[in-house]
Amino acid sequence: MTTIPTKPRLSIEYCPKCNWLMRSAWMAQELLTTFEEDLGEVALIPSEIAGRFTIMVEDEILFDRKREGRFPEIKELKQLVRDKVCPEKSLGHSDKNQNQSK
Repeated sequence: MTTIPTKPRLSIEYCPKCNWLMRSAWMAQELLTTFEEDLGEVALIPSEIAGRFTIMVEDEILFDRKREGRFPEIKELKQLVRDKVCPEKSLGHSDKNQNQSK
């Protein structure tokens, strides 16, 4: 029996008391649009811990608002996800490694 490889699961744990659901949903939409073939799931998880906003791939924290002292920019978040999930993927204009000729 052949095992089918599963695509990574990304989760966004957010504080519902801080009204961060819309921010979380927007980021999830952006990530699903960019990584539709690379992610198996994007989960939104209401946190029981006040002020939490953590983005993880599987069990690895990619971004933690408390640790960084801010929310991620969407360009930065896409780069973090790309570097973890599919490092060969080009992000076009959002790519930090893109050659910039003038």
